[in-house]
Amino acid sequence: MNTYDIIIRPLLSEKTYAGIQNKRYAFVVAKKANKVEIKKAIEQIFGVKVASVNTANYDGKFKRQGKSEGYTSEFKKAYVTLANDSKSIEFFDSLS
Repeated sequence: MNTYDIIIRPLLSEKTYAGIQNKRYAFVVAKKANKVEIKKAIEQIFGVKVASVNTANYDGKFKRQGKSEGYTSEFKKAYVTLANDSKSIEFFDSLS
């Protein structure tokens, strides 16, 4: 799997904004990516040192709008904590 295919997008919410000060960032990642692949991808793309990676899989929720019904997209979320001696990710600096 290509490095840039693993990290889909950053996840921005109130909970993730609170973690930016502690060098903890959240990303939506590929469903088939494991923690080691995610760690290598973050280190290669952003040039930082990763201390730990925690992942969570989310199933699609059932939604209904009138007669139409279906499921929202399922996705995988990764919480990445950087090492204390590592620099922060520049993209998130303006958000904190």
